[in-house]
Parts: sequence; C-alpha cells; structure tokens
Amino acid sequence: MGSVTEILHEIQSLAAGGDKASCDTVRRKYLAQLSAHTGRNTIAYYSGFLAKPEIDSEITDEDKHGFMGAIHGLERAKGLDLLIHTPGGNIAATQSLVDYLHRMFGTDIRAIVPQIAMSAGTMLACSCKETRV
Repeated sequence: MGSVTEILHEIQSLAAGGDKASCDTVRRKYLAQLSAHTGRNTIAYYSGFLAKPEIDSEITDEDKHGFMGAIHGLERAKGLDLLIHTPGGNIAATQSLVDYLHRMFGTDIRAIVPQIAMSAGTMLACSCKETRV
C-alpha cells in the first residue's frame, strides 16, 4: 500500500479517467489486498467524524443492517477482520451488533483500529478476540 499522497493521486487519477466512485474503487482494492494477505474476511466500519463533525456518524441500530449485508455470503470459517474508526455511539446498538457478530463468527474476530475507536467503538473492539492498534 502506498503513502497517503500516493493513494490520493490514485483516487484523483481514477476520477480524472471518469471513475465516479474512485474513492470506493481504491478502498475496495486495498481491503481486498488485506483480505488476501490475511486469508480472512475483512470489513471496514468507519465514519468521517473527524473531517465532518456536524454529521451524525455514531453507531446506531441501523448499522446492524449494513453489517448483515456485508456479511451475507461470507465464509464464516475464515473469521473476520474488522477495521474500526468511530466516535462510538449507542451502547444497546453496539451490544446487539456484537451479539450478531459473535453468532456469525464465534470468537474469531480481530479488530484493527488504525486511528480511533472511542466509547462504544472501544466496546466493539474489546469484544473481539484480538485487537490491533
């Protein structure tokens, strides 16, 4: 994976070439590379709360639906790597999400926190078998 500057150039190059979803294209590329490297399912759960604090970006009950969609069809035996970057959120929603993840993957869940997992995000990370910061 390149530096932040190299990744931004990659996104800009794709956008200039007409890729309207250039950020998503690059994000999916690097998530796929991480998944191939670890041999595990990989999901990213993050928000732009640092860049846009005015937008409500906390963990809510609605997030569980997103996780269900992302997990549908994954091979459960591979476990789950969960990248987390969040300001936290609703405790009951987080507990429900943790219960769901444990039903899907047992205890074979690894949290990867590249920057911040505050409040309920910390609870989510601590519910995993392993946490990498």
